[in-house]
Amino acid sequence: MDYTIKIGGEAGQGIQTVGDALARVFSRSGYHVFTHQDYESRVRGGHNFFQIRVSESPVLASREKVDILVAFDRASLEQHRGELNGGGHILYDSTVVSGFHQQLDGGVLDVPFTNLAVSHGGNKIMANTVATGAILGMLGIDMHILEGIIRETFERKGDEVAAANIKAARAGHEFAKKNCRTCGFVPADTAKPRMLLTSVEAIGLGAISSGCRFYAAYPMTPSTGIMNYLADKGKDCGLVVEQAEDEIAAINMALGASFAGVRAMTGTAGGGFALMVEGLSLAGMTETPIVIALGQRPAPATGLPTRTEQGDLLFAVHAAHGEFPRIVFAPGTPDQAFYLTNKAFDLSERFQIPVFILFDQYLADAECTYDSFDSDCYNHSDYRLRGEALLSLKEYRRHAFTDSGVSPLAVPGESAHLVVTDSDEHDEGGHIIEDADTRIKMVRKRLLSKLPGIRAEMGLPLFIGHPEPEIVVAGWGSTYGVIKEAVTLLSSEKKIAMLHFSELYPFPDRGRADYLNILTGARKTICVEHNATGQFASLMKTETGYEFPAVIHKYDGRPFTVEALLREIDDCIRGL
Repeated sequence: MDYTIKIGGEAGQGIQTVGDALARVFSRSGYHVFTHQDYESRVRGGHNFFQIRVSESPVLASREKVDILVAFDRASLEQHRGELNGGGHILYDSTVVSGFHQQLDGGVLDVPFTNLAVSHGGNKIMANTVATGAILGMLGIDMHILEGIIRETFERKGDEVAAANIKAARAGHEFAKKNCRTCGFVPADTAKPRMLLTSVEAIGLGAISSGCRFYAAYPMTPSTGIMNYLADKGKDCGLVVEQAEDEIAAINMALGASFAGVRAMTGTAGGGFALMVEGLSLAGMTETPIVIALGQRPAPATGLPTRTEQGDLLFAVHAAHGEFPRIVFAPGTPDQAFYLTNKAFDLSERFQIPVFILFDQYLADAECTYDSFDSDCYNHSDYRLRGEALLSLKEYRRHAFTDSGVSPLAVPGESAHLVVTDSDEHDEGGHIIEDADTRIKMVRKRLLSKLPGIRAEMGLPLFIGHPEPEIVVAGWGSTYGVIKEAVTLLSSEKKIAMLHFSELYPFPDRGRADYLNILTGARKTICVEHNATGQFASLMKTETGYEFPAVIHKYDGRPFTVEALLREIDDCIRGL
């Protein structure tokens, strides 16, 4: 069983409300769910859609064909009716979307969303609640889970509002059950509820689990969801969340908090990160730990604010003036986002460097189901000098020379020792210097001495597929799910495998497992990216000398579907 439901309409019609409610019903019913959204950068109007894929098996990508199209406006019918599967259904309200009934093929269910909302809920604003109930009625799914979700959603507005919405949902449910005689849905094999999570929520959860105590940011899509999540949990978790006046202030606030002794983080999108670059260099010079969540969207300038792209990889790798170490992670799923956020905090504090969590709009908005996270897979070690360990020191130097390049990191104000640093070049004690010898020693300490230890901590790319593949498809970040499904579908007739990189920079030591042997041993390798120039392929060539002979680039602001990627791969491997 593998169903796709697409809900289309204008901004302001409650498209996301319907999609979120359905996704939660399916996940709590024990199904596997994957969702993604497409919306314009306007408060009202413009065409939006919310797409849900629900299955008995895990799913991590969207398909092109749709089983149920829910149309709240004319544009949804015009643009998406051709996507219907054979036997698919259209759900719409002819009193709102007029003049289409005679033109529609296949199963059509005309549900008076607005009239039912008024007659049963008392307000036309509940039309989307009616639609949610109607979809569940079409599929033969019981209402009790949706009713619980409605009560949770409207808890603050009182019992009357919740009761009215439940009545509206039941009206839609009964109407669809009575009038849709060709609909059906395969029951889930298990009633075990599943966790439904976006990657920005997973980053926030990973930050809290890692002991983050300060987060500063200026709202900018697609990173705003991290700030919203942390602000919602801040009081319960002892976390300070500050909405700064701009991104310059945000990164400097986070650096100040980190220097003062707590784990700190900031988040932004590409345009906001451009303002943070000087602060990034300050982190590099002062060796102050900081985690930076960088959400990518099509650029340059404001670009397509609500669309997706993988266009900031090289920006994250090379931004800031001067040379200092950094780490760049790019999770491909919410669970990777959780674990890599934890690893980002751990390595940032251990090596006293900035660490990036690179994601994109698609990954930020997409929801996936999970049974649980493995608490044994994350680490929360405190690398700072505190308490007796600090008090017992006869001497403390913030930037003391060490073989590893990592100096003791003390907390200011917890002892008689002076804890000081400077944005100018400095000596071991953190005081300004001008001489060449100290400069050379400091560059070696904070850059060259740290790099071997950092590389040793970088995880290897994930290898999935045939053990001796003739075809290898490589990708990074959010392309994980769609590449995995495409490779799985092709594996029945091809010796094919995938390499997915989520720990991008610096490249891991090849001595542990040489992923280049996998690439060079294949007859055809393909690199899949959401950008125009192949930024990861360029980084791979720079770091290893390996050049991909075939690339698949997508830069229209929309994610790959499984079918579209299969067509692209087929073009690349034709003739093998």
